[in-house]
Amino acid sequence: MMKRQRAVPSHFPGCAWLTLAALISIAGNAAAQQPAGAGAGSQSLPDSPQPKQESTASAPEQGAEKFVGYMTKRSLFFPDIAASPHPLSVGGKFELFVNESISPETILVSAFSAGFEQWRDTPPGYGQGAEGYGKRFGASMATGASSSFFGTFLGASVLRQDPRFFPQSYPTFWGSIRYSARRLVVTRSDSGNDVFNASGLIGPLAGETLANTYLPKTEQTGAKTGERYGIDLAWKFAANMFKNYWPTIFRDMGLNHLGVIPTPTQPGPSAEQMKNPQ
Repeated sequence: MMKRQRAVPSHFPGCAWLTLAALISIAGNAAAQQPAGAGAGSQSLPDSPQPKQESTASAPEQGAEKFVGYMTKRSLFFPDIAASPHPLSVGGKFELFVNESISPETILVSAFSAGFEQWRDTPPGYGQGAEGYGKRFGASMATGASSSFFGTFLGASVLRQDPRFFPQSYPTFWGSIRYSARRLVVTRSDSGNDVFNASGLIGPLAGETLANTYLPKTEQTGAKTGERYGIDLAWKFAANMFKNYWPTIFRDMGLNHLGVIPTPTQPGPSAEQMKNPQ
């Protein structure tokens, strides 16, 4: 999922990173307490999983929004793209949180965000040069990680929601806009039903609230927090657009042999299989 943040004050390395380390330690202990084999997410991925399909007709004939599947191989760049129709265990959600926090997507967005903020000299107290850029980059990475902790791991585990993104097999531009926007407020439950995306909306808000503990006082107001939260949601929407087209990019490049593209003409798992995976 895409994250951004403004710069950090000089005490950031001794404050925010320790906070994030504590969050990861707590989360790891919670995930470790799950019994062996708990949740379908602990199962190994099948060699050729089949995508979810709403009808037996081919996806192009039914339209882009009629078919939502998943990649048959995990994405390094977007680790939250679903690679299985089965729900994640608590341990699986913790693993996804860690992978999101250090994914190439997060690193590239943080690098871009830090550069843009430095060009604007925002906030001006952080200065320029390598030190100023490093503070801005570290703040973006830290807030991205904390947002993922609260949304992808903690919120999704407590509310039993699936934090992954299920891309359309044959997206269209306007269809992707509607689908990407809808996925901001709608997600799947662990039982496979569409539900209000409380975990996905609470995560960035909690991350931005936590950021107020190390951002300058001028950034700690309710208005500033709301502004950053709104920008985070805009990044999430843009990320959803990229993730929705990600399998299509591989297909258009002729990389189907890598096994990353679902086959929409083959039947997918039934609703009962989604709720009770073997």
